[in-house]
Amino acid sequence: MTKEILKYLKEQEYVSDLLLPQEIKNGLSTVYIGQKIFYFPELESTNIIAKVKASPRVEGINEGTIIIAERQSAGKGRLGRRWFSPLGGIWLSIILYPQLSPSYIPRITLMTAVAIVKAMERCAQIKAQIKWPNDILINEKKVGGILTEMSAELDMINWVVVGIGINVNVDHREFPEDIQEKIISLQEFLGKEISRVRLAQILLEEFEKYYERLKRREFSSILKEWKLSSHTLGKKIKINIGGKVVSGEAINVNEEGALILKKENGELEKIISGTII
Repeated sequence: MTKEILKYLKEQEYVSDLLLPQEIKNGLSTVYIGQKIFYFPELESTNIIAKVKASPRVEGINEGTIIIAERQSAGKGRLGRRWFSPLGGIWLSIILYPQLSPSYIPRITLMTAVAIVKAMERCAQIKAQIKWPNDILINEKKVGGILTEMSAELDMINWVVVGIGINVNVDHREFPEDIQEKIISLQEFLGKEISRVRLAQILLEEFEKYYERLKRREFSSILKEWKLSSHTLGKKIKINIGGKVVSGEAINVNEEGALILKKENGELEKIISGTII
């Protein structure tokens, strides 16, 4: 299998720092996140495969199983948007089976954002910021994102898939022209390549740490850390909510993970889901 992967990637002129399961697991200190890895040189979307594997909860698909790809041909972003995923990034999805209510989904997204920021700081001494609800920024440009999907009953989650994308050793010019100026990679920011394997390991370790805290209902302490890295709070913003645009000052994120917007007339609006424009 490895020989076939290497042959494929050589044809793509990319052989450096492969995200092979044995490489990631060698030195990984997690208990369960990333202890089972499905690896693909190329996929349409890691979230699609993760949802297929999570849905019937087949034998061997335990909590913390991850799907990882060197490249996605049709990566998924929020609200059906496309997430461009060239070679050199980290594109992975984590399967979870939390015994939590569906109302926890926004909190899982915010928790994941904190884990990504902490991983970047540990691995590369980078101080990234979080744009509510799911973007990771460096120098006002997007370096990563999160897509959280779930299946749930009225009061209980069946499964959650957390998709994570990070532009690691990527050239922003590989992205479509209309978004190039909004994109940055860790390599471009640092001026050198960094180990994707090591970053992936640290990310999985940080994710497990924060996920365990979330399951213990310790979101308040996670939220404090989120606010320290927030790019959104205290700013005047416009936000698209299902086609309706509202504006005001982002004054808080509450214990549910919702954004609290103070509108120009002084009214407060709680926003569960929306896109800052």
